[in-house]
This record gives sequence, C-alpha cells and structure tokens, in this order.
Amino acid sequence: MNAQPYRLYIERRDPARNMARFYVLSIEPTLFGETRLVRRWGRIGTHGRMMQHSFAKEDEAVELFLEVLRVRRNRGYRPRSPARHEDAARLD
Repeated sequence: MNAQPYRLYIERRDPARNMARFYVLSIEPTLFGETRLVRRWGRIGTHGRMMQHSFAKEDEAVELFLEVLRVRRNRGYRPRSPARHEDAARLD
C-alpha cells in the first residue's frame, strides 16, 4: 500500500501573540485495506484535536495531504527548528 511513509510535523509560533501551535499530518493504512489521512492540531504541549479521512486510493489521501500542507504553510506553519529538536531531546 504506502510506497513511502507520509508524516509531517509543523509549528506556528508567535510570542507576541502568545501563539504556539502544532499540526501533524500522516497517511496510514487501515485494517480494511483503505488509506486514511490523520490530522492532529492544537497548542504545543497538549494532545490537541484529531480528524481522520478515509480513502479508497492512496493518491486521494496524498492529494488532500498536500492541499492541507499548502494551506498551513500559507498561514505561517513551518517545520520545527533544529534548536527545538535539541531542546526536546534534553527533556526526554
């Protein structure tokens, strides 16, 4: 099914507005042979909300994945900076 894994974590931070948000997109197989796009979002440090979309074809899931990513990027979401990866590793 999934020829390559699709998983993306992006953030939007604006200290002046007390904004620290995350958005996670992943494409996964279901137990019934379908493909689903899982979207999670919320304030960094919380579990956030989740939405799932099921598709008969992986191409449809990839298409929605790219569309949601385009919208999020236009709203200011970016991949986590390397410094934040090091900070998170120290906390574990």
